[in-house]
Amino acid sequence: MEKYLVSARKYRPTTFASVVGQKPLAATLKNSIATDRLAHAYLFCGSRGVGKTSCARIFAKTINCTNRTADGEACNECASCCQFNENRSLNIIELDAASNNGVDDIRQLIDQTQVPPTEGKYRVFIVDEVHMLSSGAFNAFLKTLEEPPSYVIFILATTEKHKVIPTILSRCQIYDFNRITIADMVDHLAYVAAREGIEAEPAALNVIARKADGAMRDALSIFDQVAASSLNKITYASTIENLNVLDSAYYNRLLEAFLSGNVANALLIYKEVRDHGFNNHFFLTGLADYFRDLVVARDPKTIELLETDSEHRAHMAELAAKCTPKMLYRAMDLCNTADLNYRTAANKQFLVELTLIKLCQADSPSPDEGDGEGQKLQPIAAIPPTITPSTPRPTTTATAPAPAPAPAPAPAPQPVRQTPVSAPRPKASVKKIASLGPSISINPAAAKKPAAEQTAMPAATSEARTIVPAIDKEPLTADGVRRAWLSFADAHTSEHVLASTLRTCLPQKSDEDAVTFKISYESPAQADTLDKWLPVLTRELAAKLRNPDLRFVTELVSGEGSPLAWTEKQVLEHLMDQNENVRKLVESLRLSLD
Repeated sequence: MEKYLVSARKYRPTTFASVVGQKPLAATLKNSIATDRLAHAYLFCGSRGVGKTSCARIFAKTINCTNRTADGEACNECASCCQFNENRSLNIIELDAASNNGVDDIRQLIDQTQVPPTEGKYRVFIVDEVHMLSSGAFNAFLKTLEEPPSYVIFILATTEKHKVIPTILSRCQIYDFNRITIADMVDHLAYVAAREGIEAEPAALNVIARKADGAMRDALSIFDQVAASSLNKITYASTIENLNVLDSAYYNRLLEAFLSGNVANALLIYKEVRDHGFNNHFFLTGLADYFRDLVVARDPKTIELLETDSEHRAHMAELAAKCTPKMLYRAMDLCNTADLNYRTAANKQFLVELTLIKLCQADSPSPDEGDGEGQKLQPIAAIPPTITPSTPRPTTTATAPAPAPAPAPAPAPQPVRQTPVSAPRPKASVKKIASLGPSISINPAAAKKPAAEQTAMPAATSEARTIVPAIDKEPLTADGVRRAWLSFADAHTSEHVLASTLRTCLPQKSDEDAVTFKISYESPAQADTLDKWLPVLTRELAAKLRNPDLRFVTELVSGEGSPLAWTEKQVLEHLMDQNENVRKLVESLRLSLD
């Protein structure tokens, strides 16, 4: 019974024609032999499993072959070829620099170069993993590598060319080996399967080739593993199960959830992935690769960058056609950001789930981006659907009301009048006019009046008016103003000072179009924030309340400014009064807010 030999060794190339994925380089080596233009030193560079050492052996055997074929291959019949095939050739010496990397090892190699060949024309020295040589060994090798005897040829091989010193590189002819393409690996695996009598689905071989990441030796090793587990019948299902590969069907289902904005489905699919034992980071990087494949599959010019069979390319192109370029680019950016934050994330599952939620919204318009015509979306509330053109109102300078000993009580809330909704009119009917009341500048530092005196802030001049679309005017109600005011606060929770100020300084309707709110001149941060946001607040509330003449009147008061605005000390004192355990805790630990 013949002893079993792994496919990576059994189907190792023995001729230039059998080298997979390196045809231009193999042709160059054959031509140099045919024209007898051989260099004294070669450096073969490339990633693992691409055929560097195999090509070095084929090259060395062909150099000494005495009866080469018409196409420049070794005959495998002459004495030199037979000795090489039986591993007893004295003219071809291999050295593993990973384990023989010292100065003494190189000196022994140099001594061997002094012995001429007994048969053939050349002695060929193959030094594998040459980048592992020590600095002293490199220096000891320099002189011999530059001027070896006429019958000596050195073939150096490395996976890390950048670690080879420049003085070695300058003495060699350098050949860079390409990564084996998916198509070449699939073809070779199909050939091996046919020779071994193994049934293999093309989709399964494609998965093996992608898993090998450009290394033919790895692909053959994986092929043997899958063939053994599936009893010589390699199917797509058995392959992804044996290799623990995430099926692309999961990503296809996720894409449907993203396009439909279905957050629940996206999270449930992710749970299925985790239940199958896949790592969060593995899933995240796979999702990023999936979106990258969709991007290149969307354009016929770049679809060739998708290393797979034609059937899978057509399927990816069909899926990519459902997505907009903006959505795909945003999705790639979200996946990249999540990948960068993955290591530092305390809750990695939450990071992935948050990314999936954002991806479900990747196809929706963003207020920070253009509307498709190069114009940015304005940060205003939704304009009421009934819009009618009107003429601009005259611009006037508003004056503040006279100081009063106490603010007038707010009138009782009035029911809000419901306006029937009609279809929006064309853009041509929308006109922008200066119809809002002036914005207000708040300067607490200027308020230096007694504590008991209340001061109304002066309104700004007409130059500060805000431009909004013309809308039908409706009367203001205190309840409606408060709801719109708090809605604006809820929409700007990221602006912490603004949101807190709006929730504490609640407005009161004072007359037909004026709204009054109080603020303490002892809180300059709140006043500065309102001063900055008041034009935007006025514009949005005017649109929402359908009152273009809306204006705000600010009253500076001393003390708290609002019964809802408590300081940290007031909050702590309130908690201590309400709960004796809190008081004991603060006193026992001597806690303070200072």
